Amino acid sequence: MTAQACEAASAEKPLLTSEHPDDYQNPTEVKMSKLVLPCHANHRGELSIGQLLKWMDTTACLSAERHANCPCVTASMDDIHFEHTISVGQVVSIKAKVNRAFNSSMEVGICVICEDLFNGNKWKVCNAFATFVATSQGNEKIRLKPLVPGTQKERMEHSIAAERRRMRLVHADIIKDLLTNSTVQDECENKENTTMVPAKMTRVESVELVLPPHANHQGNTFGGQIMAWMENVATIAASRLCSSHPTLRTIDMFHFRGPSQVGDRLILKAIVNNAFKQSMEVGVCTEAYRQEGEADRRHVNSAFMTFVVLDKDGQPRPLPRIKPEPGDGERRYREASARMKIRLDRKYIISCKQTEVPLSVPWDPSNQVYLSYNNVSALKMLAAKTNWVLSSEQNKVKLYTLEEEESLSFKIKLSVSVAAEQAFLLLTDLTRRHEWDKHYLKCELIQQVDGDDMIYHVVSPSVSKGSKSQDFVILASRRKPCDIGYSFFFFLKSNMDPDNPINHAFSSAGTFCAHFTMGRKTSQNVSEKICYYNQATPGVLPYIATDIAGLSSVFCTTVEACKKFLEKN
Repeated sequence: MTAQACEAASAEKPLLTSEHPDDYQNPTEVKMSKLVLPCHANHRGELSIGQLLKWMDTTACLSAERHANCPCVTASMDDIHFEHTISVGQVVSIKAKVNRAFNSSMEVGICVICEDLFNGNKWKVCNAFATFVATSQGNEKIRLKPLVPGTQKERMEHSIAAERRRMRLVHADIIKDLLTNSTVQDECENKENTTMVPAKMTRVESVELVLPPHANHQGNTFGGQIMAWMENVATIAASRLCSSHPTLRTIDMFHFRGPSQVGDRLILKAIVNNAFKQSMEVGVCTEAYRQEGEADRRHVNSAFMTFVVLDKDGQPRPLPRIKPEPGDGERRYREASARMKIRLDRKYIISCKQTEVPLSVPWDPSNQVYLSYNNVSALKMLAAKTNWVLSSEQNKVKLYTLEEEESLSFKIKLSVSVAAEQAFLLLTDLTRRHEWDKHYLKCELIQQVDGDDMIYHVVSPSVSKGSKSQDFVILASRRKPCDIGYSFFFFLKSNMDPDNPINHAFSSAGTFCAHFTMGRKTSQNVSEKICYYNQATPGVLPYIATDIAGLSSVFCTTVEACKKFLEKN
């Protein structure tokens, strides 16, 4: 389907809003409900994570094949954090749907909910994002049809899927950079070896024969089945370190490097790579071979799983330290520390509720991709909200507000007769913003992170007479449209630059998130409207409070100056 056809399809079937949620059913959505029986459970009467992974993979595969109309295989799975356990007798509900189709791969979003049938309570167990690749019987290369989002929420997920794809592509490079730049310190040399458990004591090796029940309709081993076997050997390795029954909390992002088929033998190897204060990382490797004695083994998959040991109150217990094996063991030890840093960065920046995340997060090369992702996703979710209230309108410039429990957001909308791409280039150059925005006294580019992300230092005038001027360090991320019918986006969020010390001549301030969207609805690339969004913080509120109350027209003056700036340049 061409971009024009995609646009036509969108025009024929307009986006639905939350006002009519029952009128629309996503054509790729698949739901699976399972009653947890004793055969699915571990020794504690809880659903085995391996069994849950099999169900998740099956549901996601059915969703992918529903969109592709051809067989699909699991290519990768993003990080999974299991928030709750599931007990025998409870019901697991798994929902999967395709968020976005690329050329031959697609992202499938998975949500797992648990239900207690006796009291009716429901709670989320985990969310996951899997990548599936469409396969053909011959050598013909499959090109997937574009996915047309049916609701505003799906449109948002479709857009953010591209940002998650950026994270997947650079994940391995981030770990290499951490190790190369010595950001992760080698702690094993600083510990007394007498208090450490040798890693070789945790080593586990197992073999599995792939039989027809383990394979899909193409004869390839289910990705979920391989993950279940990997979880089993990883649990044994973790148990050998702690001499107890561990609980799997997190599976790091992993990729399937090749398929396996019925008749293959799978060798699964696991070892504890590193043990931290209250958690441990277990590395698992899967190799396949066809016949006994075959020397040439194929690498199928590697995964890294984080376990904790819970006490009687459900709190993580301290763990013994690990003594890595020389050579590869020391390399795995350092890489585990790098993955721990990345895991903490992700949790700190992305996973927590926005009110629990500090306004400004320290920036470094290893967390830049997660800061950018949070930047982009936070603002796209803000823009997707539908309950905006029109507060004032002057000279065709509209000011909307959105009051929520923990924040106040505002949106300014104007129309300009400027090509969207030209407006995008002008507005994303913050060094010129002082030409039209008097709230920017000075803006200096600190670092060009990459082609789409920059770090700026901004100085704003004082809020009240006699007070200090305010300064911000801002991560600016710009994104071009994924297709005709989508918008240009420019995102701003406060962060901290460790290489630039605090200047006490200014009063430090920050912003949760702010951005511009520039419409691009036609192939002629003419912008119909520009919207500016800001989720206000106490530092920003004094600049706009009088405008929202209708006591001033500063915002209108600024927007008019912006319009003249765009049309002039």
